[in-house]
Amino acid sequence: MKAAARERKPRHSNGRAAAAAAKNLSKVEPGRHLAVVRLFPACLLALLICLCVVKFFSSLSSQSQRIGTRSRMVSSWEGSASTNVPRIPVAPLIMGRVDEDISTRSPELGVVIVFVLAVSRVVTFLVETCKGLGFCHWKPLSYPMLILKGKQGSVFKNENFKNGTDSENKSRSERQVAISTENDPPPGKEESLTKSPQTAVSESEVPKPKSKISCDDKSKDEGFPYARPIVCHLSGDVRVSPATSSVTLTMPLQQGEAAARRIRPYARRDDFLLPLVREVAITSAASEGDAPSCNVSHGVPAVIFSIGGYTGNFFHDMADVLVPLYLTTFHFKGKVQLFVANYKQWWIQKYKPVLRRLSHRAVVDFDSDGDVHCFDHVIVGLVRDRDLILGQHPTRNPKGYTMVDFTRFLRHAYGLRRDKPMVLGETSGKKPRMLIISRRRTRKLLNLRQVAAMARELGFEVVVSEAGVGGGSGGVKRFASAVNSCDVLVGVHGAGLTNQAFLPRGGVVVQIVPWGRMEWMATNFYGAPAAAMELRYVEYHVAAEESSLARRYPREHAVFRDPMAIHGQGWKALADIVMTQDVKLNLRRFRPTLLRVLDLLQD
Repeated sequence: MKAAARERKPRHSNGRAAAAAAKNLSKVEPGRHLAVVRLFPACLLALLICLCVVKFFSSLSSQSQRIGTRSRMVSSWEGSASTNVPRIPVAPLIMGRVDEDISTRSPELGVVIVFVLAVSRVVTFLVETCKGLGFCHWKPLSYPMLILKGKQGSVFKNENFKNGTDSENKSRSERQVAISTENDPPPGKEESLTKSPQTAVSESEVPKPKSKISCDDKSKDEGFPYARPIVCHLSGDVRVSPATSSVTLTMPLQQGEAAARRIRPYARRDDFLLPLVREVAITSAASEGDAPSCNVSHGVPAVIFSIGGYTGNFFHDMADVLVPLYLTTFHFKGKVQLFVANYKQWWIQKYKPVLRRLSHRAVVDFDSDGDVHCFDHVIVGLVRDRDLILGQHPTRNPKGYTMVDFTRFLRHAYGLRRDKPMVLGETSGKKPRMLIISRRRTRKLLNLRQVAAMARELGFEVVVSEAGVGGGSGGVKRFASAVNSCDVLVGVHGAGLTNQAFLPRGGVVVQIVPWGRMEWMATNFYGAPAAAMELRYVEYHVAAEESSLARRYPREHAVFRDPMAIHGQGWKALADIVMTQDVKLNLRRFRPTLLRVLDLLQD
């Protein structure tokens, strides 16, 4: 009967051995029984070793400290020598997410983990072999391997363990494990634990800069005749309240008291400006409760300045606002909030291309805004150098900006593409282009048509235009484009010559200096700035006979005998007498000046 059964072929194609094993599962041959007897002690021993190592690993991880917002685990024995953290009562277990490689923090811990995994793999192999023999139908190591997966999940982030079903592994892409907090500090004291001498600070609790006020209030510099404006920097918890025209710095008592002061944030100081510029009060508060309540917070610094004073005159728009504003804010790369006192919408619109390039945020009207704004850094006032000059200075100009940088900035703001003049003779038949500035009120060029005709005879293409015609930013851009299209700018001393900033680098500026010892003003207001912009500069000094003053005053008058006596009487006398003259050029005398310009354009 048995022989017949052995000779019968199975109905399925799985093989004779599988069918016989299924049929005689309970019958074990003596050799296999002996192998099983020897295999079980080995399995038990390996399992015991694995559990011991896991227990040792758990005791190490229970001393780890949870530091920072990214749940970094730092073992207490690794940092105990430097931190001397006292032991405290055991806290309950908390659930945390491990997202950092622990083995990189402790090489010894990594070796332990690798060893535990190796032992567990051996035991798993033995168990699988036992199961293959048909004697093991349970899943040992499930609980130990679950612990190992959680403890070292961040060490082998891409490895999938097969201690359960595939569906279980796939559903646990991010394990949450129980982290022992045996040595965790009490709530609110986490910052006292450190791994090194550096203090670990939570990203959600970034400390504010230390409260500080510093003001540049040096009234005069050597060689600079005008009083320099006051500029104050405030760092820390700063509250800006336009409604009360105040800037308040929260300054704890231990940091010292800050003296209150009032300043006018306009980049020029003289007595005539007092009623024209709004004052801003700088105060301090001992605590946040004493400061105005904040309802708008900003993540960028703020600059508060005035466009009162002498603005509306193009020279003062540039010298008192735009150049100082560039020097104060350009290094912020647009990440700055501008507050404008003595707000004038037409002025903001007129220079909108410049303001938008300096700040990516809408300008705040300091006169009408009702919010309280909070900043970490506020600048009250504008840093300035001399008129249309940017010199090297360690604190006022630490970036080393120059007027060449500023004129390049202006060309970009207004979309002016031309950055160098023509070279005479370089292109056959092309003439150098000259723009003559005409004036309507004072310091008019009475024989402008004759001067333009002579320039054309000498080979110039001449354009005559009045500066400042047309309102808004469109008017500025139109005239800036006209100047940029030319190689030479000619004009009588006045604000119109400020448009030299739009000339291509290397262009020529010709200033017609009126009678009355105007050399200092001509050189410092336009001559020196032209050189700083890397323009070529030529002066023509008007003779007494070329001035309209010759028809208004006798030759014995002080304006001819001693012009400096007029200067000594103050700006009003100078403005009423010298600055009101017109000029009629002697063409024969002026001709060599134009020939010199042609020579300069050949280089």
